[in-house]
Parts: sequence; C-alpha cells; structure tokens
Amino acid sequence: MDLGAAGLTEQPFRTHGRPLSTVPYASHEEALKVLEDTYATHNGLSLLQGPTLSGKSTLIRRFVDTLPEECSIAVIDGKGLNTTSLLEAVLRQFGYVLDHSSPNELLGLLKVFTMQQAASHEPPLLIIENTDALKASALRALCELADLEVRGTSALKIVLVSDRPLSSLIEAPAMERISRRLKHDFHLRPMTNEEAMHYVYTKLRAAGSDVPEFVFPIAVCTELWRASGGWPGILDRIALLSLARAETLPVPQEQVERPVLPQGTWDDPEIGEAGQQSTEAPAAPSLYVSHDGETLRELTFDKSRLLIGRSEHNDIAITSKFISRHHALLVRHGSATFLMDLNSTNGTFVNSKRVSNHVLIHDDVITLGNHRIKFNDPHATKRGSLEGLEFTDTAIMKTLEDMRKLLAQENTEILPAPTENLPTSGV
Repeated sequence: MDLGAAGLTEQPFRTHGRPLSTVPYASHEEALKVLEDTYATHNGLSLLQGPTLSGKSTLIRRFVDTLPEECSIAVIDGKGLNTTSLLEAVLRQFGYVLDHSSPNELLGLLKVFTMQQAASHEPPLLIIENTDALKASALRALCELADLEVRGTSALKIVLVSDRPLSSLIEAPAMERISRRLKHDFHLRPMTNEEAMHYVYTKLRAAGSDVPEFVFPIAVCTELWRASGGWPGILDRIALLSLARAETLPVPQEQVERPVLPQGTWDDPEIGEAGQQSTEAPAAPSLYVSHDGETLRELTFDKSRLLIGRSEHNDIAITSKFISRHHALLVRHGSATFLMDLNSTNGTFVNSKRVSNHVLIHDDVITLGNHRIKFNDPHATKRGSLEGLEFTDTAIMKTLEDMRKLLAQENTEILPAPTENLPTSGV
C-alpha cells in the first residue's frame, strides 16, 4: 500500500538509521537509568544484554545524545575484532589519526589518553556492541584497560553490550578484572501488549496519521505484539511488511507474519523455557445490550472506541426517544475502559449512579434510557483514577478529534462537541 493512502507522509517503521520517533517503554527506561548510573559512577562498568532487534542500538544512541558534548565517548562494534583492530577503532573514535603501529604502541597510546582524561576532566566512556564476538586477544586488551586507575579511580568507564548472555564470559577467571568492577548486569525485556500498542500508534501519528486505529485496529496491534514477541525491532519489520502488503484499510490481521523469535538473554523460569514473555493477551471485554430483561445484542469490544446513540452511524445504535443521537462514548486504552457521557439530555448511569466520566470495571451496568449495557471484563478489577496515567484529558480529546475526522472522511455526520446539548427526539 502507498503510504499516502494510509494518511502517512513518512515511513513510520524505519528499519535502518535513526527512527522517525523514539517511543520509550518500561524496560528501555530502566536500561537508560542503568546507563546513566554507570556514567555517573567513576568506576562504572555495566553489561547491557538483549536479543537481536531488542532496541539496544536505539537505546545507546538515545543515551549518548544526552551526554555533554565535551564527554569523550567511543561506541564500537566488537564483532570479530582482535587486539589491533579493537584498539584502532577506539582510538579513532577518540579523535586519533593513526599510522601503522604495533598493538603495544596502540595500547600505550590509549592508556595515556584515558589516564590524562581521568586526571584532568572525566574518565572516557567506552561502549562495545557485540562484546560476545570479540576475539580472545581483544578481551585480554579490554581487561588491561579495565584495570587502569588514576588516584584509586578507574580511568575508563565501560558498557559491554551483547545479543547473548555475558555471564559465562564475565565469570571466567581471565575476566576477573572486569567482573570485580561490574555495577549492573541488565537484560532488556520485551514490551507488554499495551506498550506495543502505544509504540505502534505513536509511530503512526509521528508519520502523519490522524487516526492510527484505522490503520492498525486494536486486534491487529495485539497480533503484531504476539508475532514480534514484544521486541521493538521485530515489531517494526512486521508492521512495515503488513502495511506494504495490505490493499485496503484497516490492515487485515492475516497480513501479520509470525517469524521465528529470538530467545531472551536472561535465565528466568517465570518467563518460560524459550526465554520469552507470555504473548497471551487478555480477552477483549464483552458488552451485552438489553431492554426489559431481554438481551438484544452481544458484542466484543475489540476496537479502540465505541460510539453509542440513536443515530445509525453509531457503533451501538439504539432506537429510543430516551437516547440522544450521540449519547456516550467508550474508549479502550490498554487494559482499561473509559465511559464518557456526551452531555446527553437524559444522562448516562453506571450501577444506577449518574456519571459524566467513568472508568469501568467487571460487571458494571450502564443505563441509557430504558436500555442497559453490561460490561464484562474479568481483568478489569480496579476502578483507578481519572487523574492517573490511564486517561488524561489530552488522550480523551485526541480520541474525540480523531473520531470527528474519521466520521468526516466517511461522509457521515460529525461527532458533536461534548458541550453540545443533544436532543432526545426528532430527526
């Protein structure tokens, strides 16, 4: 599908170079704090591990961008490097123009530089990606660098990054000079279903989509999460491919491929034998519409929102003079469901109490006129606070704005503003 047909001005799911937007989530935020703490500690040395496409490079770039310009930083790819190629790569990143030198000369030059920096300003920072792929000779040189001190303080801060667990490597007797300095041993975890949905929608909005839910509905986002295992780099690739293959919008769920997923780098029995987070998403809530004790309709709330009212353009259309043309709005945000009365004349009630804004929990009964809607979601056990993170005014107004645009695109009636006094009779 052409990007313009999806309302996009740019590719939202870039797989090379800098991403269009960086979308933080819990594990990445924790990893960022680990990196910040490593840099703030003079003897800082930490491990950052996560499978391929878990977002390590994006995270490192984000971290480096936060550091002052005067910091001396070297970020290198250690894959296949021996002593000479490792030392040359580090020195070039520190600004040296090198002639042909022996490993001992290169090591001596790097030692002088790091010790001078540590004595006069701040110890330099060395970040090595693919540490597990360094050759043995390069690891020995790394141990010598880790052992450098100035006035009892390490002369080089180090972050070792790997697609594979580093524990067996670090625990080897030859690596004792590394292991004794170890401050953090961090393993990236995948996104939750809710985080993955936020990730997809944020990227779509950054690329120009006014209604990201119309490109990837909630059910398709859940499928993207399952297929990717929650790893951001894999999710980007699957979403890009799904969007490219789709001929119509919204993108059909069957367009989502399921690749072979990498294992996590941790040893955690609670995660599972494959090292993966469970990808069984909670079932979507169910709604039961009834009148005078008779169930008229049963539906699954697998969209991001449902509009309820008398007009035929509503998702739940109820023909009744007691119900306004656009009466109430249900918004699904992650695992929570929010009910908003659209200033209807006869009001919206939950469990016999009139409400204007309300977070629903399992077995709540919504009353509109003579009709009732029972909300069924065993996972919704906490009422929560409207002032909390689940629902902000900005999020709700964005949802209303998106709905107006979507209804306008479909040549239907525009959703009235929440302050409009809606009639209860007439056409």
